[in-house]
Amino acid sequence: MDKNTALEILKEHGQEHVLNGFDELSADLQKQLLRQVSEIDWETIALVGQEWEEDEGEISPLGATTIAEIEKRRDEFTKVGIDAIKEGKLGAVLLAGGMGTRLGLDKPKGELNVGVNRDLCIFNCLINNLMDVTSEAGAYIPLYIMTSEKNNDETIRFFEEKNYFGYPKEYVKFFVQEMAVAVDFDGKILLEEPGRLATSPNGNGGWFSSLHKAGLVEDIRKRGVEWLNIFAVDNVLQRIGDPAFFGATLLSGTDSGSKVVHKVDAYEKMGALCLKDNKPYIVEYYELSKEMAEAKDETGDYLYAYGVILNYIFKVSRLEEIMEERMPVHVVEKKIPYIDGDGNLIKPTEPNGYKFETLVVDMVAKMSGSVPYEVVREKEFAPIKNLHGVDSLDSARELLKANNVEL
Repeated sequence: MDKNTALEILKEHGQEHVLNGFDELSADLQKQLLRQVSEIDWETIALVGQEWEEDEGEISPLGATTIAEIEKRRDEFTKVGIDAIKEGKLGAVLLAGGMGTRLGLDKPKGELNVGVNRDLCIFNCLINNLMDVTSEAGAYIPLYIMTSEKNNDETIRFFEEKNYFGYPKEYVKFFVQEMAVAVDFDGKILLEEPGRLATSPNGNGGWFSSLHKAGLVEDIRKRGVEWLNIFAVDNVLQRIGDPAFFGATLLSGTDSGSKVVHKVDAYEKMGALCLKDNKPYIVEYYELSKEMAEAKDETGDYLYAYGVILNYIFKVSRLEEIMEERMPVHVVEKKIPYIDGDGNLIKPTEPNGYKFETLVVDMVAKMSGSVPYEVVREKEFAPIKNLHGVDSLDSARELLKANNVEL
């Protein structure tokens, strides 16, 4: 795209200010800016100012395939899962685009050292968990790692330095999450520096479109992978490629599975897997009314008792259909640093614009069904979101020790 073409497109959308000062930029910055303009999703920006009616739909509890039920059928589930893994039908996707800033680490979050007497980073924990399964199955699972523009090079360098933590390099592929432009409250595109639009990752629901853009869906097809297990980087106890979970999903006849844990109380801050008009749906904790949150069944347990932990299995063929349907986009108010008309960097103290995100929970809602598969939270749920307190490095270390992981 050249300058004139870009200017025509920008004028059409009332965004010609983006090219102010273009001629003073270096050739590299001009090229970068034109590339960004060519990738703008105008349909998404057009959402600003629109009023959307909430899809009311009837929400109802779903329950779960409980730990007790799973134990009764564990051998059956595991055999089906192991056989499918041996046949190469399962791939894994690690969502690792975040930085460890909140944890005092100016590097990818996966590099955070959770060890006490030895070095043991989050990435190492996750690869160890994956290798527990591949050793059991006697077959490797292709691993696709989603990074971000900020941490991609460092993540790859780190994996190379650590020799992929013992996992075969040929089974690991990296791809960068797509970015979405940010706008002010009037829908005007912001610039974060001369020659660069203000952007942010397009949300955890953008992982499959980013995988596709990177050309890796073709790799998935060539390998014969039919299902993808996606999981977040911050849960060091995640069991990845879990054969029993995979087997239960396959035997269910649905096109997805969702790992869940029993919530500690009615108001724990995690999404609850339920039904909306008889389709799988994840209702966020802040969306539950007091009556719904505290409602109980005949045994005295909460009706919306099971929270998702961002460990899902999806059927690839359905994911490809969803990509064609276009994912819902969430418009979120944020504090967005930007440069003003005089080139001064402004760091707002209050929200000053919108970022656009897609969410993986919306993928679940597009499935024909989703197996709610309960796991023991003390064995599979140790998220690290803070240094201290709840869901912290401290609590994760205690859980790792309780699971006999040497720290």
